[in-house]
Amino acid sequence: MKLLEGKTAIITGASRGIGKAIALKFAEEGCNIAFTDLFENDAMKATEAELAAMGVKAKGYASNAALFAETDEVVNKIVDDFGRIDVLVNNAGITKDTLLMRMTEEQWDAVINVNLKSVFNFTKAAQKVMLKQKSGSIVNLSSVVGVSGNAGQSNYSASKAGIIGFTKSIAKELGSRGIRSNAIAPGFIITEMTGAIPEEARKAWEANIPMKRGGTPEEVAKVALFLASDLSSYVSGQVVNVCGAMNT
Repeated sequence: MKLLEGKTAIITGASRGIGKAIALKFAEEGCNIAFTDLFENDAMKATEAELAAMGVKAKGYASNAALFAETDEVVNKIVDDFGRIDVLVNNAGITKDTLLMRMTEEQWDAVINVNLKSVFNFTKAAQKVMLKQKSGSIVNLSSVVGVSGNAGQSNYSASKAGIIGFTKSIAKELGSRGIRSNAIAPGFIITEMTGAIPEEARKAWEANIPMKRGGTPEEVAKVALFLASDLSSYVSGQVVNVCGAMNT
């Protein structure tokens, strides 16, 4: 029996990077995958095909996770198509890094809305289904900078710290209904987003990591699988750092 056999997961921002790695890992374990991204494009179609080829039901949905009404609408569509929601992975996120003295209101609002408000939007919509089922696992992607902060990322750090507070509160609200809520705080993970960092800066980051390397999306996905599955049936309200001891 696979760990997520017959279950359905919603994963936001899953056309690439960590979100896609989580989708693939879940599909390996028999999970049907509904995933969202901002646009229906070649990356979404390729991910959908790759997941379907693994023998699970998979469908991508174009949706702006930062918009409340649009999120409610897409979750209703997913329920119509899949019938249930067992796992919600709030992964969608962006960065607009700059020092506070240079940061615009638009840069602040964009990061808070995509990274933090989206978690509220999808959790609010999905909880209605999970409450009826009296079961569910919510996995929110935070960051080590949400735990420790980072210069030049006050907007990103604030959004990821907010996710941690939200995660812990929801765990306390919904625990009696069989719904768990946990967060993952990745460190320096090698993705398209971090790939844009100059090599010299990347090496400086890695030098400060005790394991002396960046992590992979697959290493984050393994932790997401643990939190989504019954392997973590008594784990809720926790933050798991996946950072090579960068944040201890």
